[in-house]
Amino acid sequence: MAFKNISSFRSVLRSGVSGLAVGLALSAAGAAHAQDATAAPAEVDEVVVTGFRASLASAINMKRQESGVVDAIKAEDIAQFPDLNLAESLQRIPGVSISRINGEGRQVTVRGLGSDYTRVRINGMEAISTTGGTANSGGTNRGRGFDFNVFASDLFNSLAVRKTASADVEEGSLGATVDLTTARPFDSNKTQFVMSVGASYNDLSQKATPRVSALASRTWFDDRLGVLVSAAYEERRLKEEGANITRWTYGGSNGGFNAASTLPGFTLAQINNPNPATGIFAPRIPSYVSYDIESKRLGLTGTVQFRPTDQTLLTVDALYAYLAGTRKEAQLQAIGLSRSGVGKPQTIIRDGVVEDRNLVYARLDNVDLRTQSAYDELNTEFKQFTATLTHDFSDTLRVGALAGFADSTFTQPVSTIVTFDRANSQNYSYDFRGDRAPTILLGFDPTDPANWSHVTGTSEVRIRPQFVENQFSTGKIYGEWDFNDNLTLKAGADWRKFEYDSYGAYRTTETAVQTLTPAQLASVSKVFSGFGRNLDLPAGNATSWLVPDIDAYNAMLNIYSNSGIYALTNTNNSSARGQYGAVQEESTGAYVQADFKFDAFGLPWRGDAGVRYVKTDQESAGYAAVSGVIQRVQAKRSYDLALPSFNIATDLTDTVVARFSAAKTIARPGIGSLSPGGDVGVQGANRNFSSGNPELEPTKSTNVDLSLEWYPASGTIVAAGFFFKRIDTFVATLRREAVFNTLGLPDSLLAGTGALPTEVFQVTQPVNSDGGDLTGVELNWQQPLSFLPGFWSNFGFIANYTYVNSDIEYLTSTAPGAPTVSATLVGLSKNAANFTLYYETDRFSIRGSAAYRSGYLTQVPGSDGNSRHGTNETLNLDMQATVNLRENLKLSFEAVNLTDEFNDQYVGESNRLNVYTHSGRQYLVGLRYNF
Repeated sequence: MAFKNISSFRSVLRSGVSGLAVGLALSAAGAAHAQDATAAPAEVDEVVVTGFRASLASAINMKRQESGVVDAIKAEDIAQFPDLNLAESLQRIPGVSISRINGEGRQVTVRGLGSDYTRVRINGMEAISTTGGTANSGGTNRGRGFDFNVFASDLFNSLAVRKTASADVEEGSLGATVDLTTARPFDSNKTQFVMSVGASYNDLSQKATPRVSALASRTWFDDRLGVLVSAAYEERRLKEEGANITRWTYGGSNGGFNAASTLPGFTLAQINNPNPATGIFAPRIPSYVSYDIESKRLGLTGTVQFRPTDQTLLTVDALYAYLAGTRKEAQLQAIGLSRSGVGKPQTIIRDGVVEDRNLVYARLDNVDLRTQSAYDELNTEFKQFTATLTHDFSDTLRVGALAGFADSTFTQPVSTIVTFDRANSQNYSYDFRGDRAPTILLGFDPTDPANWSHVTGTSEVRIRPQFVENQFSTGKIYGEWDFNDNLTLKAGADWRKFEYDSYGAYRTTETAVQTLTPAQLASVSKVFSGFGRNLDLPAGNATSWLVPDIDAYNAMLNIYSNSGIYALTNTNNSSARGQYGAVQEESTGAYVQADFKFDAFGLPWRGDAGVRYVKTDQESAGYAAVSGVIQRVQAKRSYDLALPSFNIATDLTDTVVARFSAAKTIARPGIGSLSPGGDVGVQGANRNFSSGNPELEPTKSTNVDLSLEWYPASGTIVAAGFFFKRIDTFVATLRREAVFNTLGLPDSLLAGTGALPTEVFQVTQPVNSDGGDLTGVELNWQQPLSFLPGFWSNFGFIANYTYVNSDIEYLTSTAPGAPTVSATLVGLSKNAANFTLYYETDRFSIRGSAAYRSGYLTQVPGSDGNSRHGTNETLNLDMQATVNLRENLKLSFEAVNLTDEFNDQYVGESNRLNVYTHSGRQYLVGLRYNF
């Protein structure tokens, strides 16, 4: 069965085992070579050269000096980060995996814990950046996760991933705290001006777009005053294409198939079995989809540093980013297979094949088909301002303060879908027995306007603008006192205020459209063509079909007039009300910490021990039904926590470091989950009701980390780490199916949606469930082969592997004794590996990278009778090359996603295809000049 023909990375891992022995021998040889030349120092010398190898050595140096577990990525040179996308740089760090949108990294998962469990700080201040996306790539970010695709990497100087906690770092993460730092003038006291220009090309969209960046830095008055400004601008044009099934469901759902259906070897009762545990599953909305995506990304930074005396430093940072994009969609779908009433119950199965309880092939009559166009404008504006002041009162007493404000605003002012429909189409078939891309045969010419209609009550015009804003305000003070050479006492207090606001608007009735004559329909339509490039479509699949021309449709009917049947409403519409949510969190914290050094058992030890106390006041608001009346409701709660932490490291030899860490940490619930309101969602054949839970408890974890690191030579590390987390509770989403009129909600909520109170809805609510244990192992090996003779000495490699496991019991109901579903943590990939091979000289550099992530779950339990939803394994291959044409002039070439990896999502334990899309290969060429 094609569902199970998924490539495996096991063969690569097997070859890696044999390579491990060879590599360890190389490391040992390199260490011996280095020790023959000179004794290995206790600390790595400061790296002053530039380039990829130097950035690796600098990051290793930072890691070695820390007491806890910290990994870093350093810029190769000023305004030159190793990768064009920050998330793609982070994935080279052990334990870090990424999710992608539009072919580039969007969010990170650290040690199996998703982006909601990872805090991101920019220049020492916590921040959230929010973008939108297709439903296949996570949709609009309404959580705490940070969207890295907002920023150009040229704006940053270093990334650090703090995997263990210390009291002087604010709480809020279970996975890690990621620190992003922009370049500053005092990083280098010389005057600098750097400019780069380039272009990128996507082989699926077949479009080329520009990119440019610049940085200027200068100091005055004997390095007392410094100013740095930088800017980066980039345009992208790409396509994402493939299959979109919108899940599978059992035959008896949505009223079952027509009684005239026949299926060899099965009775009608078996075809329409209403039990998802034993029923036959069929695709809900088999379709092909194409997204045409354009984006423009602007980033600006500015830093002023002032040192009035040798003891005082004031740093003011400003960061601005704007990501503006448009997305056009063309989709051809069999929507009737998921409709009750006039949809599925009218559809007749004429023939079919069942494999493993899945109707993988079917020939059908009376199928309702739909072609739709969508147009979205998606904009993210991010701005942050921070001021940091430090002062040394003496050689032993230091104080500091930080104040900052950050705002991330996502706007989708235009979000429009227009549909054409074809009722009771004959001789339709689908076939999932080949490769992942299904065969879909329509039985008619989909490019002929005469074969489509636009009828009120059936066709739709959706206009759904939406907006999300996140704001952070921060203030903190701290001090350090060196009690003696071996003990430093630290203390501090901080205040943080986070504000979240989300809202949107809908039409009152989206199926209220102006019925078009055949001539009118032809005048507001166009043929979408060219579908399926590099998709290996089976023979007979449509590569062109008629779609609504939204511009022409608007010119005829003025759908953006906000009047008549196209008038928008907000809180008067049930679906629009669900977009409204507000959360405010105010946290006040304080900490004490002791940093210590001592000798014991003939070994030098260093570390820190401390405790952080935090009190959080939370307010949330939304719209809900109270005694049958919809009204705005609010909820308040407070909680406080004490979070101890302990980190210790020792140099077992001049080249071996051992670490131990223990701490209690928390992660607060997702923002969108805290609303006391509810949301009735009706979109096409989908029927949903979701509600929030303002009483969700934070997720608390007790953590232990152990690691052993060997630094046999400069720029080399071989390390192994073990981590354990005992997590007390997870926020799980309860999912069930229920007829709407049994939910205790007024029927008036469905007014204008086209849904009936007697229809089955997917009902969801977040709740606290039992936690579980999470364990894992990280292996990390970075090796410059400089000890080899001649040409070979310019090679080097980076390799890491992470294994993570967890067993979570997911709730199916809050009723006592209700069954649970045992599965791994959502978002957790058990296996992840990264490998980079590089070659670098003073003149030329080239490297290739492979990033592997095993499959992971995205939802448990699943919807529509599926036990789970998930994403299959991925293997991304990238490469980069640079050549120094002159001393200050560099030519670069980069290729991203060389294998054109597919976004392959599934539902159910039998790996039923849910999403199968790709976005092509991206090629970039550029020139960089350093004045």
